[in-house]
Amino acid sequence: MMEGLLTPIQTRNKSGLDQQENHLVPLRTDRSHGEKQTYSLNSPEDALEILKSKPDHQELKNVLRWLKATANAREGFNIKTPGPKATQIVYVLVNDIIPDYWATLSEGRTSQSKEKLLLIRCLTSVTGIGAIISRLRLLLGQLKVPQGQAEISGISRSQPVETLIAVLEAVFDSDGFVASVWNDINSCISQSSQKSIQWKEFVSLVASSKVLSIASEASFALDALSQSVAASSWVGSGFEYATWLGRNVQHMINSLPDNDVESDKALSQLLKRALSLGYTGQLRGEDQIVQSAFSDLMNGVDRSLEKIGHLMNNFSAHEQKVLMYSIIRALSKRHLSRTDSTGPNGNSGDRGRGGVAALLAALIKTTHLHQDLLVEWIAGTSADAVGYYHNTHRAVIAALSLHSDQMMRALQISLELFGDKLCIKHAPMLHQEVNAQILLMLAGYAYRADKKSLTILARSSVYLNAISNRIAASSQRARFLGMAVGTAMSKLVDSEDKRMIFSAEELNSSNGQWYASLTTVNDTIGSISDLKPAQLPSTKSSGKKATLAMRNTKPPEPTKALNTSSKIISIEEIEDSSESEEEDLPMYEKPDSDPSDEDEDPTLVQRNRPTAPVYIRDLLASLRDTENFDRHKLALTTASSLIRRKAAFGTEVSDNIEELATLLVGLSDKWEMENFQQMRLQGMIAVLTAEPLRMGQWFCMTFYNGDYSMGQRASVLTTLGLGARELAGLGKEDAALTGTNASENAFPSKRLPDKLHNLYALEAAPMNALSQQLERAMIQPMAVEAVDKFSGPNALKVRTFSSRMAVEKKRQKPIPNALAKVVAEGFFFPLTGRWRIHLQANGDNSTCTNPFLLTHLLKTLSLILHTSGSSTLSLAQMTSEFWDLLLSLRPRATDPSVLEALLFAFLTLLDINENDQRRLAEEHAKELLETQEWVGSVFERIGGGSEEGDRIRMLAASVLMRTREVVEKYQRMLMGDMVDFM
Repeated sequence: MMEGLLTPIQTRNKSGLDQQENHLVPLRTDRSHGEKQTYSLNSPEDALEILKSKPDHQELKNVLRWLKATANAREGFNIKTPGPKATQIVYVLVNDIIPDYWATLSEGRTSQSKEKLLLIRCLTSVTGIGAIISRLRLLLGQLKVPQGQAEISGISRSQPVETLIAVLEAVFDSDGFVASVWNDINSCISQSSQKSIQWKEFVSLVASSKVLSIASEASFALDALSQSVAASSWVGSGFEYATWLGRNVQHMINSLPDNDVESDKALSQLLKRALSLGYTGQLRGEDQIVQSAFSDLMNGVDRSLEKIGHLMNNFSAHEQKVLMYSIIRALSKRHLSRTDSTGPNGNSGDRGRGGVAALLAALIKTTHLHQDLLVEWIAGTSADAVGYYHNTHRAVIAALSLHSDQMMRALQISLELFGDKLCIKHAPMLHQEVNAQILLMLAGYAYRADKKSLTILARSSVYLNAISNRIAASSQRARFLGMAVGTAMSKLVDSEDKRMIFSAEELNSSNGQWYASLTTVNDTIGSISDLKPAQLPSTKSSGKKATLAMRNTKPPEPTKALNTSSKIISIEEIEDSSESEEEDLPMYEKPDSDPSDEDEDPTLVQRNRPTAPVYIRDLLASLRDTENFDRHKLALTTASSLIRRKAAFGTEVSDNIEELATLLVGLSDKWEMENFQQMRLQGMIAVLTAEPLRMGQWFCMTFYNGDYSMGQRASVLTTLGLGARELAGLGKEDAALTGTNASENAFPSKRLPDKLHNLYALEAAPMNALSQQLERAMIQPMAVEAVDKFSGPNALKVRTFSSRMAVEKKRQKPIPNALAKVVAEGFFFPLTGRWRIHLQANGDNSTCTNPFLLTHLLKTLSLILHTSGSSTLSLAQMTSEFWDLLLSLRPRATDPSVLEALLFAFLTLLDINENDQRRLAEEHAKELLETQEWVGSVFERIGGGSEEGDRIRMLAASVLMRTREVVEKYQRMLMGDMVDFM
């Protein structure tokens, strides 16, 4: 049947030679059955041939041993020395041997682990790292190509990438890795030029983020490929990679010989590039490098101090500045107390402060440039010292006090900045306060070192103009700082009958007395060994005692509610009666519902349910225990009530409050539990209201400097806004905003996926609801007034009068406003002042300039300002600083949400100052006219027709009405008396 399917096209008769093609010919093989070909291993060519020929386990082991034996050869072939043969061998190891043998070598047997170490040793070189990175980049490119349905699964596609990441981790798995590579380069390469080229190539790979970027890209690609792929790698984490690199630098500092100029130069090159690593971490990239690289020095071990001094001398002036400021930041974060001492000479942080001062004094002892850098840090116009705690300022000034000429120069610069008119008018109040504190402490040190020079300075025109400009300032806080500095300086240099005296009440307050006492600050420079961490007492004995006590404790006696005796007294037969049985049966309460009982498998039922924490330390432990769902959820549920209950009792909350706040801010919803954001937010608000001044400043600093996501930063702003309203007595009105109904979305079509919606929208929902409520409250009276004007003359209107009892009944009782005392120093000025610092340090790359966070920040500041009330003493200074901030943000109002928030802030600013419009016309005429002109252009530019456009135009119209009301009422004051005759 199949013969018809084939049709011959051509027929040919085969010759005799052709017939031989059909004969079976034995195939020549290199390895016959049962017989193994032996290779001679005497040259790199032999090793390369064996590796290319699919070696078995024994052959690979022999080749790796031979290659390791060549690693220390100074002449001839060396696997660590760059060359054509070494490059080819490394290429085969990375591309062929690792995919075939890595899984086998990683099984954990002793012999195989030794071979794995041999393989890693062969790749511990510049050539090996370069080959791994090149192969990884190629595989990532293939991994990103979309595959068809017939292709292999995601896990098998990702396997080569995961293997290379594991190899990279194994190669880098040592604090002596960098020192080992340098020793190999230094010992195996004789030519200095080739040695320099190899080291520069290594530095560009390890310290210039090439390895970090490709490893991070690999982790991201594996995460995107499949959720089942475990792609977490410390090589791709900026924080962990910077920590590892810093530890390697520390190991190299300790291992290199002294007075080795070539090694010091190589280490300087590595540290220079490492400081520019750059990533978003818990600290800045350079700070994490410094904290790890100088860990011995940070912990009070000064053996590497001299070598670090030599390293800094190899840096340029700018690089030395970066390194010096990073050292100050790292020391401040690690050793200096976050809370200031009770007085200028208090004991809070004395040991750490003295140790930090000793370390800084040793670093600047012989180098004039380092002294200039410290002067610029403490008194420069860049305001580098503003974002630090008071103890940091004290430590730096104490270190600088050993050089009287530099201290007097710092005092001169600080005094000039203090009296500058532009600084008084436009600098954030936080900057001015820190500058005044530094000025007074420097004056105290100068008085004790050289009273004559301080007296000459106090008689100079710079000092007199500074005090005059301060007293003539429109800001009440600026005038207070001028009076505080003037009285303190006069007390130092003038006799008692000639001292400058002001009768202001603020100078007699606790804050005024604290400023006056700053001239008596005289910190002692301790020893670098003071930085050694205190050893905690051993807990083994106490643990044993606790265990023994538990064993000896008798179990509680059972409750004798029922008479249960095992001895039978008598047996009595009674008649069957259902009614009597029901009467005799004891009544038990219905037990609480247990969700775990619903599980059909009795082995999975959890009977050991956790109990609610009763101490703050238990709450901290439960919040950290993210692996136990029940315990973690119970801690979140009870956190707010426990903190509020403990805040007014003892010091348990105040002693752990910053740790508690850090834990709550950084908490993530691992279990996707219901109402997680609301419970976390309530706990953060409870922490804020427990100590408003201290924690308000802490939350403001955390918003700008912490390593948190945008959602977590938004929750910090929400905490500040809602916490401020609770302090003002409006907590009951806002209670519903932290519930689940506060996050309704007006645009369902634009709703993010549930996971992202919970991450971003829920954090900002309470503030959005409050801002809309406040917006309606401010616009509604203007709308009613406009309708009233068009309803006819007043004579035709009917006015209804209510009885006095009804009026008294509707009148709201006054609410105590505790916010007014701390709003400026604890909430408002830290937010506005640190905005300038953060923008100056990070520029447009700052996370806080994101439209989402910028909108949330403006609404938070507006709500805090409005909640503080029109009778707040610092309202004038808050108005001035907020108005400057809003006008500076006009170029960033390109996003509709930012524009809307900016207009809302302008409206709030004008509304809270409605009762003092004359002051606005007198002190802020320029800002008033600029605002009116800009808002008018916005109103003309934005078209209506859409909900978003109509909302912006409504806000713009409201701001225009407010500004025109002030301008028309005080036109003569704004434009001059001649305006009527023009």
